Amino acid sequence: MKPAVKNALKGDVLRLLVLLGIFGLFTLMVPGGRFARAGNVESMLVQSAVVAVAALGATLVIISAGIDLSVGSILALAVVVMARVMESAEGALPPWLALGAALGIGAVCGLINGALITKLGMVPFVVTLATLQIFRGLASGLAGETNIYPRESWLQGMMDPVAGNADRAWMLMPPGVWIAVIGGILMAAMLRYTRAGRHMFAVGSNEETARLCGVPVGRVKLTVYMLAGLFAGLAGVLQYAYIGIGQPTTGQGYELMVIAAVVIGGGSLSGGEGTIAGTLIGALLIGVLFAGCVQMGWPKWIQTVVTGLIIAVAVLLDRMRQQRQDAG
Repeated sequence: MKPAVKNALKGDVLRLLVLLGIFGLFTLMVPGGRFARAGNVESMLVQSAVVAVAALGATLVIISAGIDLSVGSILALAVVVMARVMESAEGALPPWLALGAALGIGAVCGLINGALITKLGMVPFVVTLATLQIFRGLASGLAGETNIYPRESWLQGMMDPVAGNADRAWMLMPPGVWIAVIGGILMAAMLRYTRAGRHMFAVGSNEETARLCGVPVGRVKLTVYMLAGLFAGLAGVLQYAYIGIGQPTTGQGYELMVIAAVVIGGGSLSGGEGTIAGTLIGALLIGVLFAGCVQMGWPKWIQTVVTGLIIAVAVLLDRMRQQRQDAG
């Protein structure tokens, strides 16, 4: 096993132990032992799935030394597009078309980000900060600055609970959670076993060296941002299933939670490092913390402070690791 892979695996195991430790702590602290009940665990998985799916694309961006602040806005635009399709033609259009439209708009938004960065040489932070506002405005305009209430379909059932439902018990987890798991497996395999994955790490580690070695840097970045948009659109599908309406204000602040999941999971903001497993653990950690704080009756500001502290510690550890590598 290569040293880099071995170190990444050790890091993921350590993060998993931290996750289990925090889960165990809340299990002891929350009265009545209800924190570890099957229904509550399933609820945490469902709430974490949206962030986790969006974070899959963000992991690719951060590995390639980029940043995407528009994730929450792309998610909201996808939700509104789905709702518009579902309510159009008096409900005659099939749900699959709405799902495809959400994925398509996500991919297009990602391509816009990637094109502005690669073709015009603009800074990713500035580009995605601008598109954060643009895509959010488009979502609000498309929705007429109000919520859209489309007809019911199987799309809303993707995040319905399985625990206690005899007809759905065979699933073990809601379909939306399975989507996050399968997406994670596919992205992990892509990063580990394909040329595209190796190119992403190469660009993030040293862009100039990668270019000299024949890596198509522009194409890699364009692909990365397109995939990030696609996964943000998929996260929008899950969010639509979770809330059941086309809400243009949904997903506000998700960009920070998504970046936090990647950083907590071992992704380096300097690029060249990150794992899909770590990102999924990071998303679960955030979900467990939020659920624990709520069930302990702590105010929302404490949840925000705790999450911020975890991000700060994760960045500090990343910085210390970088310094050790430079010294070595």
